[in-house]
Amino acid sequence: MYLDLSLLRRAEYLGLFRGRFRIRRWAYILFFTGLFLMMWGVVAFGRALDWIFCPGFRRQKVRGPMFIIAPPRSGTTLTQKLMSLDEQRFAYSKMYQTILPSVCWQWIVQGLARLDEICGGPLAKLIGWAERKWFGGWDKLHKMRLNEPEEDDGFFVYTFVTEAIYLLFPYIEELWEAGFADMLPAKRRRRVMRYYRSCLQRQLYANGRDKTILSKATQFCGSIQSLLEEFPDARFITIVRHPYEAVASHVSVFYPVWRMHSPEIDRKSAVSAAYAKLAVEWYRHLHTTLGKLDPAQYYCIDYRDLVRDPQGTIRDVYEHFGFAMSEELAAKLAAAAQKGRRFKSEHVYTLEEFGLSRQWIQNELGPVLDVYGLEW
Repeated sequence: MYLDLSLLRRAEYLGLFRGRFRIRRWAYILFFTGLFLMMWGVVAFGRALDWIFCPGFRRQKVRGPMFIIAPPRSGTTLTQKLMSLDEQRFAYSKMYQTILPSVCWQWIVQGLARLDEICGGPLAKLIGWAERKWFGGWDKLHKMRLNEPEEDDGFFVYTFVTEAIYLLFPYIEELWEAGFADMLPAKRRRRVMRYYRSCLQRQLYANGRDKTILSKATQFCGSIQSLLEEFPDARFITIVRHPYEAVASHVSVFYPVWRMHSPEIDRKSAVSAAYAKLAVEWYRHLHTTLGKLDPAQYYCIDYRDLVRDPQGTIRDVYEHFGFAMSEELAAKLAAAAQKGRRFKSEHVYTLEEFGLSRQWIQNELGPVLDVYGLEW
């Protein structure tokens, strides 16, 4: 199980010793570092047990995985949830599975869930209350539940090569490769991807050995070359939303967490600008890399089409990749689309709130805007 100690040491140093001493920041960093190391040990133990009790996972093939990749706030969650309705075809990650990427731990959790159901579900009710308590505040941004589809970012938390570390360590430029794995030295990049392959092997072994992986992670925008090296037969779905909207929303998700441990961080700070720069570089890197692929290997969704006609958009995805859509799946998509039309996001932010501007976006991404027909 891989952990990038170089990134971990650098992040700890920056968090604890860069800038003015603050008890609040130290408390957050020390608490979550301890929690991280404890969970790393728990997961490593479970993965060691996999080698003893279910060694067959090592022979599990990962054939033609499907990766949903786009900058944050671009509709990746909606796309994943719609496609995950096709449970006959796809195996996808639920949140608890990304927290516990071990066959043994997942089997134990599934066994406890069946036992709890027999007993009337007291544990499920307690967990439901805890989910609303812990995650409820995020429901209008990104609804999270332990038993629902979730990003594969959770797997990468244990490697420390993940943009999630910017929540606690907002030193984006100094820790750039955490959110841009393609910038890692080749050896470290391969170790990250081998670990990720082992997670997907376990996922298929435990939850559908003859299925196709359906994965989504926004941070893959900075890892797409690494994914292609590890999974040359991979297929990609990308989504284009105007960066005027997506970049501001991207920064706004992390900003409240920064304020919790470092209240001196202002909306129009260098931290906000650096995080926005990461999103812009993801747009550019994704566009450049996909442009070199065989068009049959990827499909690009217009975010406006996804919002307007989610069912028709997924149908187009299926036609592009040659997947048959059953009547049952079509009915599920129709019901999900109808439900989605009743939802109106209240998560609306502007570039100007974070000291950014449309002119800056135009200067950075003008050619990309032109290619996708996005207005300046």
